Amino acid sequence: MQKAVIVHHVQTACKNAHSSVKCYLQMQLLIIVQSCVSRKVSVKKTTAYSNSLHESQRKLATVHSFAIIVNLSSLTIILPGNMHPVPGACNVNFDLDIDPNIYIHYNLYETTIRFALANLGYGRGELPPACSASSAQDSHWRLEYDVFQFFLPENDLSERSLFRALQAVADTEGMVSNGNKLQTLSSADQTVAVFSSIPGQGVIYSVIVRDPLLNTSASYVPVHTYACSFSSSLDGCYTLGKISTKVFFTISGLAGLFICFLGHRFFKCELFCMGFSFSAFFFFVLISRTTDLDYDLRLALCALIGVMGGVALVMGWWRFGSVMACVIVVGLMMGFLIASTVLFTPLGDLDIFRHSDAVFWVTFCSIMITVPLVFIRWPREGNITTCGVVGAYAVVLGVNAYIYTSLSYITSAFTDVPFQGIDYILLTVWVVLGVSGIILQLLRERERPFFPPSPYLMWLQERERRKTNVLDPSHHFPPLPNRFLSRLRQLTRRSEPAGEHTPLLL
Repeated sequence: MQKAVIVHHVQTACKNAHSSVKCYLQMQLLIIVQSCVSRKVSVKKTTAYSNSLHESQRKLATVHSFAIIVNLSSLTIILPGNMHPVPGACNVNFDLDIDPNIYIHYNLYETTIRFALANLGYGRGELPPACSASSAQDSHWRLEYDVFQFFLPENDLSERSLFRALQAVADTEGMVSNGNKLQTLSSADQTVAVFSSIPGQGVIYSVIVRDPLLNTSASYVPVHTYACSFSSSLDGCYTLGKISTKVFFTISGLAGLFICFLGHRFFKCELFCMGFSFSAFFFFVLISRTTDLDYDLRLALCALIGVMGGVALVMGWWRFGSVMACVIVVGLMMGFLIASTVLFTPLGDLDIFRHSDAVFWVTFCSIMITVPLVFIRWPREGNITTCGVVGAYAVVLGVNAYIYTSLSYITSAFTDVPFQGIDYILLTVWVVLGVSGIILQLLRERERPFFPPSPYLMWLQERERRKTNVLDPSHHFPPLPNRFLSRLRQLTRRSEPAGEHTPLLL
């Protein structure tokens, strides 16, 4: 009943605006308005556009965008001037003749938005400019498209929060003042934008088309996503915390707490954890980009590869005793985390990094490689610093398994994530744990050797010492193979009766 009343008000308002124009507003707007009315939510400004017009009356159409003020008793339409661009008026990809919608597609890793090209504005009774292939300045090719993003509050999946956000960014002024501008596309570019998905985090995307010559603009219909499904019982928005994920990162958090305060003292445990993290992370990225395996299977394979990587690093140090090689691996871990953190800050939002992947990754790799070079000069201090920082970050990841935080996306090279209250709290926890662990280990290890000796090299030295020192009782022990064979002979030899075997002396 409410929906029918709203449709009646919309059609009446459109006829009052121009008696010869048959106007149908988008069903998406009607659904939002219906939800607002049923919840008695007052929506001050919402942007909508006509989806289609009667073909014979198309020449009489002058306005394709409306700013609507909705309450429980009336509906008012505010008509912009004829200098504003018409979003979606040069549509060649979708079904509608004039399509101001933004089409969104997401998966666990990427969110893709698509939209139709806009056309120049035109006055009442005039013919719309042709959507020709010409690139002249008097055609729609001079228009530019700004892609905006607005984050909803973290850990809030309520409809009230969504409608409040839509109210804030529904029009051009609201999105420009509240949203985050991600990129600018020209009319010659593909009308496609790809961003990193953040499952469980509400995001509103909008496109604002600008006419740089007339300094006017218009907004497409905003679209939102949580990068998850509200209807799925397995991987839905309310069941994102899988048991396998919680188990994996809980163990990782406990291991990180141990490494943060005792990593350098228990050097072999530290090497195993660093090798595990290094191998598991890169293998997870590799198989996620190249295969479509189930999440639990990917996690199990990454854990297996991580164990192999940790054992390989420990055995490499045990056999060859090269501390510098281990320090380089540890330094790469620290460099990766530092580079990710630097580009996670607003520095990563600079246009030079957004518009050029080459500049982004060259800067990232340069920071990552510089850290091991510093560790070669101060190996013990660098190793202790890595234990504190990486171990404390593992604790943050363990907490993220139960409470969502944007800090978990630092190592994913994400730059477009919200940073809200819980993130500041966990950032403080990270800093306090890291600094405490570094100071404690530096004080404890200041009187001890820089690194423990290699067990294999110590065994070789001990064996050589036994060969040359004839006074050492161990020098007279037979070799291990001979002792083993002798023990086998004793087990297979027939036991002899006890008694005197020497002849009696006369």
